[in-house]
Amino acid sequence: MACDLCGSEEGLSAYTVVPKEETITICEICSASIDEPNTDEKHWNCLHDSMWSTEPAVQVMAYRLLTKLGAQDQLDMLYLEDDVKAWAEEGLTQEGLAQENIEPTRDSNGQILVEGDSVSIIKDLVVKGAGFTAKQGTSVKNIRMAPGDPTHIQGRVNGTMIFLKTEFLKKQ
Repeated sequence: MACDLCGSEEGLSAYTVVPKEETITICEICSASIDEPNTDEKHWNCLHDSMWSTEPAVQVMAYRLLTKLGAQDQLDMLYLEDDVKAWAEEGLTQEGLAQENIEPTRDSNGQILVEGDSVSIIKDLVVKGAGFTAKQGTSVKNIRMAPGDPTHIQGRVNGTMIFLKTEFLKKQ
C-alpha cells in the first residue's frame, strides 16, 4: 500500500475527500500540508503523476491541490469528467476559495482582470533575476491570476513567465 498522492509507503492513513465521503490513502507528509500546500510546494511535484490516476477521489485531490498551488499549466492538462470536476470545485468552495470570496484583481484604472485577459505595461519595469526590462506598451496576453494575491498577475514577457504588479498594467 502506498500514498495515493506521492507514492510514499510510510506513515499512511485514510483521508476523506468531502463532500462525497470517499477516502484515499495519504502519507504523513501529505497529511501535514494538504490544507496549506504552499508550505511545502516542492513535495507536491508528485501531483504531476497522481493527477493521471483513474480514481476520481485522487483526481479531485490533485485538482484541489493544483488549484491552491496556482499550477495552471498542470490544470490545463488535467481532464475531469463533469461530475468529478463539480465534486472538486464543491470542496474548494467549502474551503473558502470560491471566487466570490476573493477580492477581484484590478488594473491601474480599476478595471477587473480575469484569466485570459490581455494587458499593456504602462511603465518600463526592470525584471529582477531575468536580466531585461519590460518596456512600456508591451502587450501581455492570456494572463493568469496569482494565487491568493489580487495585486499580482502572471504573464509571459519576452518569452519568460513573470509576476507583474497590477498597478503597472492597463487592460486592453
